[in-house]
Amino acid sequence: MIKKILLLLLAVILFASANARPADTQRVVAIADIHGDLDAFVGVLQRAGLVDTKMRWSARNTTLVQTGDILDRGPKARAAMDFLMALQKDAPRQGGRVIVLMGNHEAMNIYGDLRYVTPNDYASFADNKSENRRKSAYASYAELNKNTSEAEWMKSHPPGFIEHREAFGPDGKYGKWLRTLPAVARVNDSIFLHGGIHPQFASWKLDKINDAVAAEIKAFDAYKKFMAEQKIALLFYTLDELTMAATAAVEKKVDVLKDFIGLGGWLSIHPDGPLWFRGYAEWSDDEGAPQIQTLTEAFGVARFVVGHTPQAGQVAERFGGKVYLIDTGMLAGYVKGGRASALNIQDGKVSAIYLQDAKNFD
Repeated sequence: MIKKILLLLLAVILFASANARPADTQRVVAIADIHGDLDAFVGVLQRAGLVDTKMRWSARNTTLVQTGDILDRGPKARAAMDFLMALQKDAPRQGGRVIVLMGNHEAMNIYGDLRYVTPNDYASFADNKSENRRKSAYASYAELNKNTSEAEWMKSHPPGFIEHREAFGPDGKYGKWLRTLPAVARVNDSIFLHGGIHPQFASWKLDKINDAVAAEIKAFDAYKKFMAEQKIALLFYTLDELTMAATAAVEKKVDVLKDFIGLGGWLSIHPDGPLWFRGYAEWSDDEGAPQIQTLTEAFGVARFVVGHTPQAGQVAERFGGKVYLIDTGMLAGYVKGGRASALNIQDGKVSAIYLQDAKNFD
């Protein structure tokens, strides 16, 4: 009887082990900064065998991780978001998964830091009612800013601007989606994020990092709504305009906005936060090796995979394979020598896939 029980136990263990193996050997592909270059993004996805010629998912149970910065600089940022949203629905039909992470440019668009939004971006949101919306918006703006020239305001608020701001708000199509994106994700033995985890956050859980970024965005939305309701600012204000309006209000004893003025210290905006940190790219080998060792041990992973800092056409492996820098300058013309790439992790091996060739890290 005991022998039968032992044999049964052994069979259960072997079955569990066999079923655990696919998770360990599952293919994971990571792609960094797109910056509106939809064509190059689709090209490298096809080169990696993730989508077919009709831009449909074709990689079965592969996991794709896009590490943020879909937006800004390039011509097709809106279309790139639409494509990723479609892939997120398409991939699970074959057992696949698409994880999209928040980059600093996603946070910037949510907050209204629009320095890198292109005319094409705004134009993609314009329709035949845009001119009427602009005139109505200017009228509201002029009530709060008496000495603003209509011609100058129209120049800095092109057709599609108002619609762009609405779309990125908490109730907008893209705003709703972007607010669901985590800052950091773990898949198997790798951690993926846009910038990097600073060593000062080595004691944090990943959920804590994600919750902190999400809470800041939620707080921003609440402050913005309050300012609009109190006629301190308008919902389409840029971050600079919101900050100036909040500063003026605090001088008039609207103390509730004091924390808003200090948003430069928020985790989602601070240079050492997960969306902005560049240490993995900027540290020297001697400086970074012990810190990366501490981080990989603290989080129990083999490696960190990050974008954010362009590597001019070549994925960079650092610190003995504990860090991969995968922003290779996908957007044509923005990074000299840049090209689209994907990092492939499968069966314990890591390789870089380019539109032209591939390189293994052995």
